[in-house]
Amino acid sequence: MNFENCVKERRSVRKFTEEKISHETFEKIIELARFAPSWKNSQTARYHIIEDTDIKTKVAEEAVMNFVFNEKTIKRAPALVVLTAVGKKSGYEEDGSFSTSKEDRWEVFDAGIACQTFCLSAYNEGVGSVVLGIFDDKKVKEICEIPEEENVMALIAVGYRDGEAKAAPERLEVKDLVSFK
Repeated sequence: MNFENCVKERRSVRKFTEEKISHETFEKIIELARFAPSWKNSQTARYHIIEDTDIKTKVAEEAVMNFVFNEKTIKRAPALVVLTAVGKKSGYEEDGSFSTSKEDRWEVFDAGIACQTFCLSAYNEGVGSVVLGIFDDKKVKEICEIPEEENVMALIAVGYRDGEAKAAPERLEVKDLVSFK
């Protein structure tokens, strides 16, 4: 698959088959995702793959802030990826001070790049994904036993798509997105 097709054809997937994703496939996905750029090459992204049904159910029922749509999506997914970032690295100097006026917000920026790279890599391997944004990060951290030094940045439901992909939603024209000075 070429890059242009990967970007244009990937869609958020919320309905999955019951087929499990092999650990080998996850490793291939992360093999590419690990090349996502990060602040001063800090490589803070971590991928916690939750396959255990009881843990996924607990996250779905206790950590998505009563957002039923996310609850259903997590329960239908064969796996849930908890994307985390090792804290106090992105945007920081070695002495612990901030490098720029963006302070620690570089962590979110780096996590976004890692998340998109993971989703594109998953699509390249035939795996569907959807990034879920409504969740209680502290509760997810507790339920999934995430290490203390890591911050929960995103939940990504993953699996093999059940059904056909919808057409791409309408996009703004390039002329509406760019300005040259």
